[in-house]
Amino acid sequence: MKPSEEIIGQDAAHVWALIEKLGPCMLATHEGGLIRARPMAPRPHPEENAIFFLTDARGDKDDEIAQDSAVALIFAHPGAGTFLTVTGQARIVEDRTMIRELWTRADAEIWTDSEDPGIRIIEVTPLDAQYWERPHGVIGTAQTVLAAAAGGMPLLGEVRKVDLH
Repeated sequence: MKPSEEIIGQDAAHVWALIEKLGPCMLATHEGGLIRARPMAPRPHPEENAIFFLTDARGDKDDEIAQDSAVALIFAHPGAGTFLTVTGQARIVEDRTMIRELWTRADAEIWTDSEDPGIRIIEVTPLDAQYWERPHGVIGTAQTVLAAAAGGMPLLGEVRKVDLH
């Protein structure tokens, strides 16, 4: 039995909420037969089904995405027991107006201002996501200890794969 569209919509909304909550992620691209990952600051736009990143044209990401547009975004907050991967298709965008709209004060640590000619946008269109949220904190620890004491399986939390396209 297929899940209802309402449940699918709730799952997608939850993924977008996790992206907002978790913040920085690792962007993984392909370089030949290898996978390269680097930390990036996502700018999620769920209404457009897109995640944007500012990037520097002097890096290798542009060339890697031009060769193979399949990417993965890896988000994690181990202390909270929350992990999320998003797979999608990426493309490089050169749009000065959009760069100005996406610009934040934190970007000034990398570039002088939003007019730097080396700034590009990576646009990722998510295809699917998988998340794992396990019980954490005092309650999560207590549940795990009680399950182990009773000879049961520890509570691993919720694991779900979500279609985003």
